[in-house]
Order: sequence, then structure tokens, then C-alpha cells
Amino acid sequence: MKFRYKTILVLFMAILSACTKDFDKINTNPNSPETTNTEFLMSEVILSTAYAYQENSVGRRPASAARYLTLIRNTGYDLFDWGPVDWDDTYARLSVNKTLLETAKSRSENQYVAISKIMKAFNFAYLTDLYGDIPYAQALQSKESNLIYPEYDQQQVIYPDLLRELQEANELLKGSTGEINAKGDVLFNGKALQWRKFANTLRLRMLLRISKVYGAAFTEMQTMVNDKSTYPVFESSADNAAVAYLGNLAAYSWPGGPLAMIDFDYQKTKVSKELVDRLVQRNDPRLGLWVEPVKSTTGSTVDLNKYVGVPNAIDAPAAYNGGEDHVSVFSSSFFRKNGGSTNPLLNASLITYTEQCFILAEAIQKGKITVPGETAESMYYKGIKESMKSYGLTAPSNYFDQALVKYDGTLEQLITQKWIAMLFKGSEGWFDQRRTGYPAFVTGPLAAGRGIPKRYVFPDSESAKNKLNYQKAIAAFGPDKESTLMWYLK
Repeated sequence: MKFRYKTILVLFMAILSACTKDFDKINTNPNSPETTNTEFLMSEVILSTAYAYQENSVGRRPASAARYLTLIRNTGYDLFDWGPVDWDDTYARLSVNKTLLETAKSRSENQYVAISKIMKAFNFAYLTDLYGDIPYAQALQSKESNLIYPEYDQQQVIYPDLLRELQEANELLKGSTGEINAKGDVLFNGKALQWRKFANTLRLRMLLRISKVYGAAFTEMQTMVNDKSTYPVFESSADNAAVAYLGNLAAYSWPGGPLAMIDFDYQKTKVSKELVDRLVQRNDPRLGLWVEPVKSTTGSTVDLNKYVGVPNAIDAPAAYNGGEDHVSVFSSSFFRKNGGSTNPLLNASLITYTEQCFILAEAIQKGKITVPGETAESMYYKGIKESMKSYGLTAPSNYFDQALVKYDGTLEQLITQKWIAMLFKGSEGWFDQRRTGYPAFVTGPLAAGRGIPKRYVFPDSESAKNKLNYQKAIAAFGPDKESTLMWYLK
């Protein structure tokens, strides 16, 4: 969960520590601001959230759990030997967001109140998706209540409250006449309608995620798709909630590019066999864009194909198929960029129209909702086409005639295509796999017995410093293990 946004934070702190011009020299602390600019707070929350979420999906646990990549050195993530995972960075973002909310409320700036609610829902939803039960109602209360050891809330309480926050945000933005500062809004350039679409599309994601145990999930989804004037959602990839990478500083660059390599070292990170094989089997045009062919097939020991993925959790993965020259890496012409002018298609995505297509396709396919003018099949095809289009690609004319691609009404086929489309798009590939069981991965012999993790283990600091509340939490939640099922997975 670690994220480097030092440059952004330095700028933000400089703003907060700026002195006001006119003040009472005796009663005012010149190092503490009397007012904070809401648009600067908004920018900080958006940037730190988007960049952290994207980094988390490229070089960290979610990418390993989704089996997009294979680590051939420092293989703990790949073997699911994770252990406790810190969450301080996410709570730090939520703390800044809370300041945004309080400041906006004090100024009656409903447009920023709404944005804060949306970002609260996104960040808290991600936290509970990762861990299960988490500190929620009592979290972020250390300043005003001196509450530094918060109690945990159950996921079945948290999720409905976050859904309420998103609905309230949509309503506030619909009725607000306040202007959103376009320069400060690095996500949607001050367009309130786009924020409403983001809130409602995020709500669709969350409703589907909990639909197994939340009885009102599909009813609420149906209400939304029946009334797009009240609940506008994404209509194309132009609506995507995505922040561009400027590519001029490490903090503003794609994780894995020359300026922001972080842990995504292409010498120790290879494309997984799970991903390569599925792309090859479907003659998928995204393969050539995302993956480099092997340097040589001469000397290959297992696989003589042009594209070769490395199996996960095997012994001596660096030697697989004859070694370095005989396995594929992620494309240097596409992924090993900083973003910006070097590759404008690299961005930090929070949620996309492609994902929305697959969400609706699944709900329709299950017979739970209807969408005017659409079928599960049409939404399935739209999801694939939008994914390719977002990479500047077009499917060959015969692509959809292939047996593995032609719509067959199975959840396995739908989720497999969604999993391909969600490559490095947040943690969605992992979250869908643990929810549905698809794609059915070979986890690897050295990960045998563990299976795909279902959650993060709580941070060490919780069992050490917040011990009483931690113990209460696991008594209700279950063992603090990666295999323990959270509420919506049971």
C-alpha cells in the first residue's frame, strides 16, 4: 500500500503552512492557516488517490493475486507470502479528504462536499475490499476527539453507508450551482456531470460486488439504469475517471517508467503464463501491444512459441524455458514510459466505461436487471471493443467468431474477458477472480495450499497498539488470515 507522492505532499504542506497577510500578531499563529483553499485540497485528494491506486495495481500484491505477472526475484508476492500490510497511506488520504469535507461545509460549497463524499466512498471501499472489517465510524477522529485507537466496523455496515454517500453526492451535484475550479479538478476539469457519472458508475461496481449478500443490490441497479437523468453513468471511454501522467517528475509518472521504476523492475517482473496463454488462445490484438516476443526460440526448453509467459510460483522461475532470452516481458514501447507525451494512453484509472460494460453485462446475464436497448451479449461485446479502442486497437473482423470469444452466456467467458480488459486497471482483476472463481488459475506448486488470497492481513500496528479493538474485530470477523472470507464473499 506504500505510495510515493512526496512532491505533491510537499506542495500541499507548503500551501497549508503559508501565512496570511493580515492577522493579529498576538492571537494568530503565523505557521497555522486560518483558511484552506478547497480546490488545492481537492487536487491533493484526487492525485494521491489515483496515483496510489494505480501503483498498487502494477507492481504490488493485487497484480500478483490477479496473476497478470510473475516475479522471478523477491517472489514473496507471487508465492502469496504476504503477511501484514500497512494502511497508513490510505488513512492519510482520507484525513486530507476529511479536511476537504469540513472546509467545504463551512463555506457552504456543496460541489466540494459532493466530491469529498465520492472520494471518501472510493477510498473506504478500497480499504474494506482489501481487508474486510476496518475502522470506519471512529476513524480520523484523533484531532477533535483524541480518539487514536478506533473500533472496527463490520463490512456489512460500511458498504451501505458508502452507497448512501455516493447517492447524496449525486443529488448534491445535481442541485448545486457552485462552480468546480477547473484547474484544481485534475479528474474532470470542473464538470459536475462527469463527477455524477463517476459517483453512479462507482455505485454500480459496489452494488455488483456485494450482490450475493445485499438483497437490494439489483433493485438499486435497476432503478439507476431506468432513470439516467437522475443517475447519469458513463456513456463512453471519454467519461473514464482517469488522471493523466505528466511524465516530468517521478511523482507524476507511470509506475515502471524510467522516472518511477519503484518495484516494477522489468528484469525481475515477467508476463505470467496465465495472461500470455489466454491472449494467444484468442489471437488477441492486445498481446502485441502489451507483451514483447521472446528474443530467441533457439535454446528454449519448454515453449517454442513467439510469446512465452512464466508460470507462477515455480522453482527457479528465472531459468524457465531456458532463461532471460526465452521468456516475454511487458512491452518496452508501451509500458516502460513515463506517461504524458511518451505515452498518453498510460493513466491512473479509478473506474472506466469498459468496466461498466462488463458490470452491466454480468447483471443482465444473471437475469437480475434489464437495460433498455441492450442485452448481456451486446454489453459483453461493447466491453471488449471499448477495451481495445482505449489502447488504439480494433479487433480483427474474425475475432468475435472464435469459439473462445463468441458470446456463449457463461460467467467464465464474461469474467475472463473482463479480467483481460482490467490489466493494470486497479485491483479489479483480483477482486473479480476471488468473487467468481474466474479465471481458474494454476496458482503454482510453491503456493500450494494457500490459493488466491481473499484479503490483506491487518497491519502489525493494530495488533500491537490497538490490541483491544483488534481482538474484538477478529472475534467477529474471523481469523486474521489471507484466506478468511469477508462479508460479501461468504
